[in-house]
Amino acid sequence: MIIILDFGSQYTQLIARKVRESQVYCEIHPFSVTAAVIQKLNPKGIILSGGPSSVYEKGAPKPDKKIFELGLPIFGICYGLQVLIDYFGGEVSRAPKREYGPATVDVSTDDPVFAGMPRRLPVWMSHGDAATRMPSGFKTLATTENAPHAAIRHAHKNFFGVQFHPEVHHTPDGVTLLKNFMFKVCGETPSWNMKSFLEEAIRDVREQVGNSKVILGLSGGVDSAVAAALLHKAIGHQLTAVFVDNGVLRLGEKERLQNIFDGSLGHDLRVVDAGAAFLKKLKNVSDPERKRKIIGKEFIRVFDAEAKKIKDVKFLAQGTLYPDVIESVSVKGPSATIKTHHNVGGLPKRMKLKLVEPLKYLFKDEVRALGRELGLPKEMIDRHPFPGPGLAVRILGPVSADRVALLQEADAIVESEIRAAGLYERLWQAFAVLLPVKTVGVMGDQRTYQNAVAVRAVTSQDAMTADWADIPRPVLSRISNRIINEVRGINRVVLDISSKPPATIEWE
Repeated sequence: MIIILDFGSQYTQLIARKVRESQVYCEIHPFSVTAAVIQKLNPKGIILSGGPSSVYEKGAPKPDKKIFELGLPIFGICYGLQVLIDYFGGEVSRAPKREYGPATVDVSTDDPVFAGMPRRLPVWMSHGDAATRMPSGFKTLATTENAPHAAIRHAHKNFFGVQFHPEVHHTPDGVTLLKNFMFKVCGETPSWNMKSFLEEAIRDVREQVGNSKVILGLSGGVDSAVAAALLHKAIGHQLTAVFVDNGVLRLGEKERLQNIFDGSLGHDLRVVDAGAAFLKKLKNVSDPERKRKIIGKEFIRVFDAEAKKIKDVKFLAQGTLYPDVIESVSVKGPSATIKTHHNVGGLPKRMKLKLVEPLKYLFKDEVRALGRELGLPKEMIDRHPFPGPGLAVRILGPVSADRVALLQEADAIVESEIRAAGLYERLWQAFAVLLPVKTVGVMGDQRTYQNAVAVRAVTSQDAMTADWADIPRPVLSRISNRIINEVRGINRVVLDISSKPPATIEWE
């Protein structure tokens, strides 16, 4: 394992991805995690992320000093380099010239961390501070025109730092640098993959659950399906899968799920029709955070009620993923919470069931890979992500049965046309959003005053960043024409062409 300490960098999760793509398991922890906790985790090395702070400012985030006494190799990136310099008595100050964007690094030594790399490296810089005085015991490994200490290391300890960002694709040899640190310095081996993760996850689930029974909510999405398959493999008939029809799901979701899980997967599937109860709780609620918390609370209430019908149920399983944990619980050091996920932040304090979250350290593409390892059908593994609160957060403004029906029909048309055009598997998500406005239109000889929907389609690798998808105009034309002609109550279709950041993928 490699531990990544996060100081609030926008790139921290990219570091994790590059490490895992190198077949090394890693975890992101807050910069403030104690050395004792790290020691207990028994990693082979530590990576210090970048961050927006200046290390010399009062209150700047700094790690537990004892991490430098653990005898572990440490690799500091950008702000992480400055943490090393500051701790060991060097000096960091505002740079005469800030560096944001491409730069060229000149490597001056044959250090193992630069093994197999050219002496001149194109890199990506993003900093306004620089090391102005090196601490005793450190030496410079590389420079740029504006950064005299672009890469450093301790002369006798395996402490390294780089001022640039090896984790971004703008640094072409960055992955080699990270691999050199992990394999040549830390002594890691590229042995982590979905097969090894599955074996470990099964052991962990069996150890946590014992002989108790587990109840799991199936939503129709990839995450809960993979969690169900993993748990079924680990504990068999101790698992009961429950599908809660909350009234804000995609069109035909219940039938689709029953076909898969009552058929090829063979789980004990129970269907709870709770749509009316959910919609009653959501009546006249417009605030998205309130929607999420209402749905989360009602979700748990329904599960508690269902669990009482099953003897010896002590655990509730969820398909929580790593980005959910990071965004909702602020694992990421001094960074802001983006939104509350109902399956992470909305659990009642007195919930009677303990949580089992076997996927909580995986990114989305890793979950899909795990699904393939488990033998799940392609139609399930390749489904686009769907928010836990369902269409409630794709209906801007109040949620009602009529508005849900409108969006279900429009959304089904979007998916149908995207699939027909052969675009579905090339997109991360494609869906419709019902807007809280009505617009004037003309149908036949009559004036209309009806709803507007937005079409949102994005490409992404893990939902942490996303680009709007350039859907061919004929496809957009068919989507618009079909929605306006087939869905009574909608007379206008607009296209969302914003990327994440600054926008999020979902509208709420």
